[in-house]
Amino acid sequence: MQPPLLLVGHGTRDDKGVADFEAFVERLGRRLADREVAGGFIELSPPPLTDAVRDLYAKGHRRMVALPLMLVAAGHAKGDIPGALAREKERHAGFDYAYGRPLGPHPTVLRLLAERLEEVLDTEQAAAGTQDPAAAPTEPTAVLLVGRGSTDPDANAEVCKVARLLQEGHAAVRGVDFVEPAFISLARPSVPEGLERIRRLGARRIVVLPYFLFSGVLPDRVADQALDYAGEHPGLDIRCAQVIGDCDGLADVIAERYDEARAGDIRMNCDTCVYRIALPGFEDKVGAAQTPHHHPDDPAHGHGHGHGHGHGH
Repeated sequence: MQPPLLLVGHGTRDDKGVADFEAFVERLGRRLADREVAGGFIELSPPPLTDAVRDLYAKGHRRMVALPLMLVAAGHAKGDIPGALAREKERHAGFDYAYGRPLGPHPTVLRLLAERLEEVLDTEQAAAGTQDPAAAPTEPTAVLLVGRGSTDPDANAEVCKVARLLQEGHAAVRGVDFVEPAFISLARPSVPEGLERIRRLGARRIVVLPYFLFSGVLPDRVADQALDYAGEHPGLDIRCAQVIGDCDGLADVIAERYDEARAGDIRMNCDTCVYRIALPGFEDKVGAAQTPHHHPDDPAHGHGHGHGHGHGH
């Protein structure tokens, strides 16, 4: 029996998002039948990470492979989850773990994003009465790739990198002229700003592509803001793609990240990490102590350890 996989999600107040996460954990359990698979959240929704660790520990597991189910390496993956896992080591004698890296701009993730884009373009072709997959749109077409947004410049830069990789790889094949990045919170350009930039660059058909794994408050907000902008600009054809979602391709990436972590072959790029490198404007973050989020259902919550930091995912 291999070490169990502990999948750590951020958490959301959206019931559909929680259900997506739970369905994905079940998918991984079927896919990785030779090991235990468990999942927990760092905040906002049950089950909390501490419950997942406790249950695996009660089954006799002392070493686990913990993976952040996140697209970019921002504060949650760099600080909150390692901090929470360190707290679990204090709670459980003999508990240890190998920690993997986020999904990042993995080729499979790019392929899944391209599939969500193609679903929108294929629907458009079907409505126009053509089934030719090579048929390019007749109007200038662009994609707005919308990430969550972060105070970590490395995480925001990763979203821009994904936009460029998507443009130079998959998008050009389908006749998309360009891909622009935007963010739904904490960073700019915002969704309306990104759409306005695309409009000024001449595109009249825009696919808004959410760079999110599962349903949630923020992906819904992306769609709402895109629809609001479309209502204010009737000359534009703005369509929204789906999130990546619970799928086999995503499970493939997690299985790869598990093997990396277990073997100790984790290829993180630390050259732009604000906690290691004195990036201009972020020098004060080098070596900063990392503390975990405190989940409402965690026993430590409510004992003066709150971080004064609210979310609405």
